[in-house]
Amino acid sequence: MIEIIKDIQRKLRNHREVYISNEEAVKQHIILPILSSLGWKIDDPEEVRPEEKTSEGRADYALIKDGKVVAFIEAKNLSVNPAKAVQQLAKYCFDMGVEVGIVSNGRVWLIVKAFEPGKEAKDRVITTIDIVEEPPERIIVKLSCLKKDRIEKAIEICEVLNSLDNNVKRLKAFGISEGDVANYILTISIRRAYPPEISHPSDKITGVYIFHEGKWRYLPIPHGTLKDALMALMSYLSEYEDEEERKIIKRAIAEISMRNISGEKIIALIKAIEKEKNIKVLIAL
Repeated sequence: MIEIIKDIQRKLRNHREVYISNEEAVKQHIILPILSSLGWKIDDPEEVRPEEKTSEGRADYALIKDGKVVAFIEAKNLSVNPAKAVQQLAKYCFDMGVEVGIVSNGRVWLIVKAFEPGKEAKDRVITTIDIVEEPPERIIVKLSCLKKDRIEKAIEICEVLNSLDNNVKRLKAFGISEGDVANYILTISIRRAYPPEISHPSDKITGVYIFHEGKWRYLPIPHGTLKDALMALMSYLSEYEDEEERKIIKRAIAEISMRNISGEKIIALIKAIEKEKNIKVLIAL
């Protein structure tokens, strides 16, 4: 999905004039590709139905799951402030008993909680996504609440993300850096894992955690050694190289497997790989 978001970001930056007054271009080039990447069959009217009729008018799209409308989408061209369409969108949702509303002008996406007593429609916008200004990784997480297999939990996911954002701001106010908060979140699921330099050659290693391409990946090495961890790391990274480089790495792994290499040397090699490949490695015990 990240490539789709990056492609849409390029379109909005480089061909903005196409979407300024053309709502259909926004639908075809932005909204539908994003829906498709979220698991919706955009060519199947049993899942994504255009011009869905309600007593309050026609919604641009209805998202349908198990024969039931689970969300309405209202599309606008790029020149329109999507907030101005929230009231109409809320009417569609209220009329059909649909909890989730989405309005987008291609760049800005608003996710609306259709029912909330005591709040006007404009105050029920629970998530705002700016496709141009926000990093793709953040956009993907926020849009993920609209995945076909998660749509019923969309409001709850948005509320949890809002709480997370607010708590990060509070932590920053206490002097904790964004980087430290990010590392804390990334390592929540990691247990008994340490930087290579803390490892000892006699340790029984169960696996290696590698932070690569924006996420932690785990390579199991049941009852392995530090040398096994090095070879697993090299083998993993070889999959991202061309064929000739893979052959070189494979020969290096074979040579390492036959040599008696000190723990200090192995750790130095792992740290060198971390620096060269711009990755982070943790040894799991």
